[in-house]
This record gives sequence, C-alpha cells and structure tokens, in this order.
Amino acid sequence: MLPELETLITEVGRTVDAGPNLRAMLLDLRSNRVAVLVQQDRYTEAEAEAQDILRAITRLAHLTEVWETELAALTNLAAALNGQGRHEEAEAIARGNLPRADEPTAGVLHRVLVRSLNGQGRYEEALVEVRRLAPVNRADSGAVDLAKARALHGLGRRSEAEATARQALTACEQFLHPAHPRIQDARTLLTRIAEDPAPE
Repeated sequence: MLPELETLITEVGRTVDAGPNLRAMLLDLRSNRVAVLVQQDRYTEAEAEAQDILRAITRLAHLTEVWETELAALTNLAAALNGQGRHEEAEAIARGNLPRADEPTAGVLHRVLVRSLNGQGRYEEALVEVRRLAPVNRADSGAVDLAKARALHGLGRRSEAEATARQALTACEQFLHPAHPRIQDARTLLTRIAEDPAPE
C-alpha cells in the first residue's frame, strides 16, 4: 500500500498550486502514509512526517478547514511516539485531543491512550480506559481485546490475559488480512504470557 500512497502523493504534490483544497488533500494523503509507517514499525519516520504535516497545517489553516487532518496527524504522531516508548508524550497528545475528536477518531485516540498507559505500567488506569473502547468496524477487530489483554497481563492476571488475547487473535484472524500487524501483536503477547506465568 505504501508505494501506491507515495505515487499518489507525488502526483497530487505536482498540482498543489491549484489551491488550498488540493493542499489539504495532500496533507490527508501524507497523514495516511504516517499511519502505514506506524503499522510497519517505522516510528521515527512516522514521527518526522507527522511533525512536518502539523507545520504545514499551521500555514494552511487560515485558507481552508483542516482540523480533521490535524487531528489525524496528531493521532498518528501519538501512535509513533508510543512505538518509540515515549508513552508520556503520547498520553499528553491523546488526552489533549480527545475532547474535540469525533468517532472514529476518538476510538483511535482512546486506543493510543490505553497503549500509553500500559507502556507506563499504569494497568489499572488502562483497564478503566479500555472499558470505553468499542470496535467501530472490521478494521478494529481484536484491538479492544488486545489492549485489555496487555493491561490484564501487566496486572499479573495471567488466565484472563491469555483468554482475552486468544479472543483478540481469533477476531483478527477472522476479519483482517493474514499479514496485518495486529495478528502478530496478539501472537507475541500470547507467547509473552506463556513465558511469564505470573501468579493470579
């Protein structure tokens, strides 16, 4: 998918002088590219691209409406920061932007927030937040259960974590492409749970 996105970005980039709406479309495409980079664990690249998009949005905001693009870029930036272990920064972005987010962006920001809390070892808080999560569509399959399983594992609730991670894996395998990174995430978590049988 990345080569197709990059080709489209190049083509649209050649016509940006046509006006602010095309520039906004280019930023949307670039934001989608950031999401793909995050899925490929290319977090440093994703962070740099998201920061560049946010700078461009500042220059464009007075010409056209770009709040949705800005919110997408911030969400992707927070995901990239989580991927680099910079969970406090990711939490700040997620919490700061949840009040203005509509669905499905709010759902994605909540998942980013849960991941940041899990990354900081704040598992009880993560479980509270995970209760607010609900899958919006097939693309979200397994995401809620995977976030919950991570928090349960962190709390040492091994059997619950394992059952929840298996449920996540089943949903992922049922609805997502076999190469989707969430499938590998679920398998990795199951392996970790099996290797670390913390007491109940």
